Amino acid sequence: MYGELVPIGGGDSIPLLEKKLRIGRREGCDIILQFANVSSHHCLLEIEEGYWFARDLKSRNGIKVNSKRILDGVRKRVDPGDILRVAKHEFKVEYDPFKNGAYGSPPQDEYVDATFSKSLMERAGLTGRRRR
Repeated sequence: MYGELVPIGGGDSIPLLEKKLRIGRREGCDIILQFANVSSHHCLLEIEEGYWFARDLKSRNGIKVNSKRILDGVRKRVDPGDILRVAKHEFKVEYDPFKNGAYGSPPQDEYVDATFSKSLMERAGLTGRRRR
């Protein structure tokens, strides 16, 4: 076992049994969340250098890590004790990076890079408009 998702507010913990897990509402997902606000293929969790990373799979209601929304397709590191929110469902992520093979400093996520890869005008949604 590579860790577990502990539901905030109660419920059974979800063991993280593989190094790559797809979360969603469909039967083919590794972790199935049977809620109407969870997309068919909502997000992906995967281990890199002992740390879990989350990636939104263009879901309708998105994912958050510690209350910060993660952009579609952007990979965000989820540290032990972080809160992962899938649609409206929150889970505390519990694991030991060193048991999962971590060494040295944690790998960088893409979240910071994605934020600064666009201009301020693009991030504000002000590009592509024509003046009249």
